[in-house]
Amino acid sequence: MQTITSTQPVVSLRNALAFGLCLICYLLGGTVSTLLSVYLPVAIPELLQTSVSEAEMGRIGAYLNSAFIYGWMLGGLTLGIVSDRVGRLKTLAFSTGLYGLFTLCIVFISDWHILLACRFIAGIGVGGVLLISTVYIAEIWDEKTRPIALGILAVAFPVGIILAGILNVQIPYWKHAFWLGVLPVTLSLVLPVVLSEPAQWKDARKTKAVDMHTIFSPEYRRNLLIGGLIFGSVLIGLWAVFSWVPTWVQSLLSNTSDGQKERGTVMMLFGMGGIIGGIVSGFLIRAMGTRYTLLFTFSGCIVACIALFMNKQFSPVIYIETAVLALFFGISQGTLSSYIPALFPTSIRATATGFCFNIGRFFTATAVFFVGNLVSVVGGFNNALLLFSSTFIIAWIVAFYNREVNEKTPE
Repeated sequence: MQTITSTQPVVSLRNALAFGLCLICYLLGGTVSTLLSVYLPVAIPELLQTSVSEAEMGRIGAYLNSAFIYGWMLGGLTLGIVSDRVGRLKTLAFSTGLYGLFTLCIVFISDWHILLACRFIAGIGVGGVLLISTVYIAEIWDEKTRPIALGILAVAFPVGIILAGILNVQIPYWKHAFWLGVLPVTLSLVLPVVLSEPAQWKDARKTKAVDMHTIFSPEYRRNLLIGGLIFGSVLIGLWAVFSWVPTWVQSLLSNTSDGQKERGTVMMLFGMGGIIGGIVSGFLIRAMGTRYTLLFTFSGCIVACIALFMNKQFSPVIYIETAVLALFFGISQGTLSSYIPALFPTSIRATATGFCFNIGRFFTATAVFFVGNLVSVVGGFNNALLLFSSTFIIAWIVAFYNREVNEKTPE
C-alpha cells in the first residue's frame, strides 16, 4: 500500500507538468492565430509605406489571413502523420518551435511578402500543435478524467485570443507584440527535456495503423460528408469573422481614431465568448441533445451576424452584439468537438475526424481569401462578412436533416 501511495503522486505530477506545458503551447497558438488580425490595419500601411484604401487592405489582408489557415491545414495533415512515425513529443516540440520562430521573425521584416511567408509557416506549426497536444494528452491521461482534461485544453485557444486582444490594447507598436514568439521557441527546447513519449504511442508502433482509404468506405462516406460540411461551413463563418472584424471595426471609426482600443476589445470579447460558450455547450448537450444544440447554436449565429454586420457606424452596441455572437461561436465549437468524433466508430475515429477538420480548414482559408478580395465588389467589409456568414445556414440545414448521433453511431 505504501508503495502505491508514494508512486501515485509522482505520476500525477508528471501528467500535470505535461498538461501545463501543452496548455501553454495551445494557448499561445490561439494568440499567434489572431495576433496579426488585430494589428492588420496598422501593419499593412507601415509595410507599404503609404496610406491604404479599403480595397487594397482587403486584398493584402486576404493573402495574409488565408496563408495562415492554409498553413494550419497543412500542419494538421502532415505533422499528424509525422507524429505517428517519429513520436508525439518530438513533433510537438518541432511544431511549437516552428510557429514561435516565424512569429519572432515578423519583428524584423520590412516587406509584406516576407510577412506572408512567415504567417504560412507559423500556421503549419500551429496546426501541428493543436492536433498533437490534444493527442498527447489523450494518450497519457486517465480515461475517467480525459474528457475534462481535453475540454480544459480546448478552452486555452480562446484564452489565447483574449491575450491577443490584451496585447493590442497594451502594446501600441505592432512589431513589438510579435516578440511573443520567444515564448514558444523556449518551450520547444524545454519539452523534450522534461517530458517523454506516451506509452500508448510506443505500443501502437507495434500494430498496423488504419489505412487512410478506410474512411472512404461506403459505410462511412455519408458521415464523412456530414462532418466535413458542418465543420467546414461553421469554420468559414467563424474565421471570416475572426480574420476581418478588427479591420471592419477600423473602417467604422473616424479617421481621427487609431482604433487600438476598439479592435482589442472586440477580440477579447470573442475570446471570452469562446470560453463561456465552450463550458455552456456541455450542459446544453446534456439538456437538449447534440442535434438540437447545433440547430439552436447555428440559428443564434445567423441572427447575431445579421444584427452585428448591419451596423454602419461604430457604437457601444457593437460590443454587446459581438459578445452574443462570440457566445454562440463558443457553443458551436464545444458541441462540434464531441459531435464529429461521435459520427465514426473507434477504429477510424481519429483519422476520420482529422480529415473532416482539415478539409474544413481548406475551404475556410479559401473563403477568408475571398472575403478580402470581394470588399470592393460587394460594397464594404460589412456586406462581405454578411455574405460569408451565410455559411451557418448550410450548417443548420445539414444538422436539421441529420439524426442524433447516438441513434446511429457504432462503437
